[in-house]
Amino acid sequence: MLPDVLRADAGSHSLIQAQSDAQAVLTWLAEHADRPATLAAYRKEAERLLLWLDGRRQGLAQVKREDVLDYRRFLASPHPAEQWLGPARPRSHPDWKPFSKPLSPASVEHSLTVLGALFAYLNDAGYLNGNPFKLLRRRGARKASQEIERFLDADCWGHLQSTLNTLPRDTDREIRHAERALWLFTLLYLTGARRGEVAAARAGDLVRRNGNWWWHVVGKGGVSARIPLSDELMDAMARYRLSLGLPPQPAADEDTPLICRVGSKGQANPLSDKAIYLVCKEVFGRAQAGAPNDEVRAKLRAASTHWLRHTAASHQLEAGVPLLLVSQNLRHASIQTTRRYLHSEEDARHEASRLHKLKRDA
Repeated sequence: MLPDVLRADAGSHSLIQAQSDAQAVLTWLAEHADRPATLAAYRKEAERLLLWLDGRRQGLAQVKREDVLDYRRFLASPHPAEQWLGPARPRSHPDWKPFSKPLSPASVEHSLTVLGALFAYLNDAGYLNGNPFKLLRRRGARKASQEIERFLDADCWGHLQSTLNTLPRDTDREIRHAERALWLFTLLYLTGARRGEVAAARAGDLVRRNGNWWWHVVGKGGVSARIPLSDELMDAMARYRLSLGLPPQPAADEDTPLICRVGSKGQANPLSDKAIYLVCKEVFGRAQAGAPNDEVRAKLRAASTHWLRHTAASHQLEAGVPLLLVSQNLRHASIQTTRRYLHSEEDARHEASRLHKLKRDA
């Protein structure tokens, strides 16, 4: 539940009916109800801020620039740790904590961007008077054009596949977990989809045209698109569906989730966005424990679900898939975003540097 701070002057010149900070935030969140993944992410950021302000006995209207700077530092190092940090758990769990770990610099900037949008909305609505987040000097803007480093190279990916193929299968439940993990990683890698898109996907979202399978997905920003599904991916889907006792190919308008919960009575229940993240982290952890060297171990320790999207883009380009097609598959707004995954350009530039040498006397 969001902390509630009443506004004595709320409604005097406001375009929304909110009488408290929590109501105002819920009104803003309702604008994103058609995008479940965005809604969940925005709610998390807003709830963290309201909890932090509640501890300082402040409301949104009292937030000044200095408070925003304090909050930026807090996100990078939440304190006291016992109050704010804990293992990732469902929001309903009695031991839930707002953070599983301190945020990275990129995640801090993302959080401030989301909160800036919240304050801009409430300012435009007349609920607030000003947006202290607009005063922030943004950091890391120059890094945006740099190449993507958060991906798994061939050695890491090969080891990860070996880990997936050797997951425990001694019991019926272990078999179900292993089959689901194998399908999940295959789906994320071969499509480059975001985990929120996978969590929301149903079998009926897949259509066949001219003998080819496509996945209709509503992605970031509410943009609708179609992702091509290869024969290899459809074979992997058939294997997973057969393990659930389903026909190998989906039927039109079928409501079965693409990724299901494991349970005797829950085969048709979707796996949540957070659960997908936790499944992937568990597999990364297993792979890390058996890593062949320190470099692979370090990569797998840092890896997350989103790394598979980066890996998909990088490996498609390395395999010779044209840049434009990769950009379309990943639904990037700009082809320059996709170009960051083109590590071959960087390798070629390094190779060319060997042609430039010190001049030596004969």
